[in-house]
Amino acid sequence: MNEFHKITCATEVKTQEKELAVLVGLNCPSFRQEETADNITLAELKALVETAGGIPVASVLQNRPAPDARTFIGEGKCEEIRSLADAHGASLVIFDNELSPSQMHNLETLTGCTVLDRSALILDIFAQRARTGEGKLQVELAQYQYILPRLSGLGKSLSRLGGGIGTRGPGESKLESDRRHIRRRIDKLREELEQVRQVRAVQRRQRKKTELPLVAIVGYTNAGKSTLLNCLTGAGIEANDRLFDTLDPTTRKKRISDTQEVLLSDTVGFIRKLPHHLVSAFKATLEELQYADLLLHIADISDPEWESQAATVEHVISQLGAGEIHRVMVYNKADKCDSLPHLTDGVLFSARTGEGTEALLQAMEAALGRGRHEMQLLIPYSDGGVLDTLHREAEVRSVEYAEAGTLVDAVVDDKTCGRLQKYKVG
Repeated sequence: MNEFHKITCATEVKTQEKELAVLVGLNCPSFRQEETADNITLAELKALVETAGGIPVASVLQNRPAPDARTFIGEGKCEEIRSLADAHGASLVIFDNELSPSQMHNLETLTGCTVLDRSALILDIFAQRARTGEGKLQVELAQYQYILPRLSGLGKSLSRLGGGIGTRGPGESKLESDRRHIRRRIDKLREELEQVRQVRAVQRRQRKKTELPLVAIVGYTNAGKSTLLNCLTGAGIEANDRLFDTLDPTTRKKRISDTQEVLLSDTVGFIRKLPHHLVSAFKATLEELQYADLLLHIADISDPEWESQAATVEHVISQLGAGEIHRVMVYNKADKCDSLPHLTDGVLFSARTGEGTEALLQAMEAALGRGRHEMQLLIPYSDGGVLDTLHREAEVRSVEYAEAGTLVDAVVDDKTCGRLQKYKVG
């Protein structure tokens, strides 16, 4: 068991009071949209802190033309935050923006608190949530990639071994004494995750042999992906109302019609400002999207920000090379809406009540049936195995036995159509 996992286990077992946190965001016109903070992203940061086990006690949103190079927010604002933390008994200051190692160090000195940025907070949540060996490998790699360039600025945080949010990681002495050890560990983790990718490649080839299409469920964190999978397949996944509740993907079979069976796969949720090294570390899992036959994009339509959340998901899908894959929009949590917006596509759905299930299955079948062909085939009796394949993989509408062979009317997909051209008649 490596240092990350020892510390994680220790902190999970140890009962301790929840940490109090002051939240800080900086809004700058010089920032790209995904870098800046506003009231919406601060509200999301509050939910992240609560998910990590902390209690937000105050928040500060500062507007500046540009960040301060040394302290990010300026020494005057640092003093204000120090007073705010003292007044509430807070030991944590968590930024909605990403900080440089030197800024993090200077902020800790000036505020007297442990300082984390949004990326560190998300990594901490992932460290709590990972359950499978693969998930833990991916989280550990992301943590090391985050920490390596920040060693000189993380002394105080890393010395709080097992002390709370942001400390589920290796100890200071290990990191400061031997950077080469970290680089070797990163290389080792990448090798192990490459093996995971190879195993997934074998699984994909086996899946292709069974001709079962893969339908990947994607969406913003807490949009209801696991609840949807449970609703459709009875998968029995624990589904809680909290961010990043699912890190380890689950795949289940589902018959969506008399002639169509699919593999449904859950995925990790996306979020604004998802750290790049986290996406990189989870590549072995997320690359499955590239090989999906269909994406179900789940949006929480009861959230006022559902449109911007959906746009974030679409951006990440594109980053992962899955932008060209056909998808069905699923507007989840419709049962929680007093009034529904006007929608021109997709399916209204409630994973909690099951309302809209039939419409969703029909939409999936229609999307997967794109390019399906009606064919009349004459199959010689000597090729009887072809008829067995048709019954297994296609929709057989009629069968007649003639002198020259078996006459079959069937609806087939593109791949089967290509294979059976030599039997086509009429």
